Amino acid sequence: MDPGFTAEQDGIRRTLRELLHKRCGPEELRAALETPLGHDPALWAALAERLGLPGLALPEAYGGVGCPVTDLALAAEETGRVLAPSPLLATSVLSAPLILGLGTDAQRADLLPRISAGTLTAALAVPAPALATALALTGPQDGDWAGGGRAGGIQARRVQGVWRLYGEAAQVLDGHSAGALVVAAHTGGFVRSRTLLFVVPGDAVGLVRTRQTALDATRPQARVQLRDVRAELLGSEEEASGVPEALSRAGDFAAAFLACEAVGAAGRALERTVEYLGRREQFGRVIGSFQAVQHRLADVYVQIQAARSAAYYAAWAAGGPGGPDGLAGPDGRAGGLALAQALEALRRAAAEGIQLHGGIGFTWEHEAHLFFKRAAGDELLFGPVHRLRAHAAEGARLFERTEVSV
Repeated sequence: MDPGFTAEQDGIRRTLRELLHKRCGPEELRAALETPLGHDPALWAALAERLGLPGLALPEAYGGVGCPVTDLALAAEETGRVLAPSPLLATSVLSAPLILGLGTDAQRADLLPRISAGTLTAALAVPAPALATALALTGPQDGDWAGGGRAGGIQARRVQGVWRLYGEAAQVLDGHSAGALVVAAHTGGFVRSRTLLFVVPGDAVGLVRTRQTALDATRPQARVQLRDVRAELLGSEEEASGVPEALSRAGDFAAAFLACEAVGAAGRALERTVEYLGRREQFGRVIGSFQAVQHRLADVYVQIQAARSAAYYAAWAAGGPGGPDGLAGPDGRAGGLALAQALEALRRAAAEGIQLHGGIGFTWEHEAHLFFKRAAGDELLFGPVHRLRAHAAEGARLFERTEVSV
């Protein structure tokens, strides 16, 4: 692993930081959260036109930039610094890799160029709270997490050669505004029980989408109901056995992306706290001059730096060789471990920031609580932290007993 960044990566990060600094300040962030979409479409268009961010990791044949997925994960550090609300995670990290890895040539040619151009957003619809399970982040993909005939799941039936979907999925990231949905549904009954992925247009008949109130407002979520909705199978039935593997690869990359994003948010939360403590006085002294405060900030800094190293390694690992879409890295556990470490660092940086800001840190008007909610919200969706670590430990067989012959 080369720990240095290429000139192209530095250029992407620098340009992205400048754009977000101008277009996604605290006031712009709050204004975007109040819109029906939950994000600023003008900012999303600028990210697509100036940087090609939605298609950064997609092949040039589909209108993408053709960069490795590592570049997209590293770019997440900059979006995390400003808690930028955008369809990037749902579209380019969770949905596009599945379309690229499993879709037919016609499906790729139809969907991916529009995703690359920023004119089409997508969302992965998985019955709640099974997103982390579906992505193989907190445990094996065992059980009927897509439905299996139980209430709250999604069923797929083929009627006269046409696939129809029934059921609902809650906590779907950007599900209320996405132009296309990649839906995980259970089919086959007890004999051929399996999970398939389907593509559903956002304006499909029988599709009902309702935006939900989320703990983290910068991650808009929706409840998606499918009432006898016509759907198109993603890929072919012959390749259905590859669905779990594709979801697992996408999950490892999503974890690396989220880890970089959390590290960026943690770093910015610490910067804001240090800036405040450098000008706030108490007992005739600047608060930042107190040794006890400095020790607390130093501990946070060390934790963030360790999490940053883990996140960078996970980003590099996710871009390693192994699969047709380049998402199978040499270490399939790196993403989950990095995400666990980054979320803990973000939670601590945000918590210390809230307390060290004093009374103002506890107010709704201050941005400190948004960083804390980002850590808590991501852990609810993709964690919790102890399960991320436990699953990685099981994969590495750390706690298996081995017999040593003498």
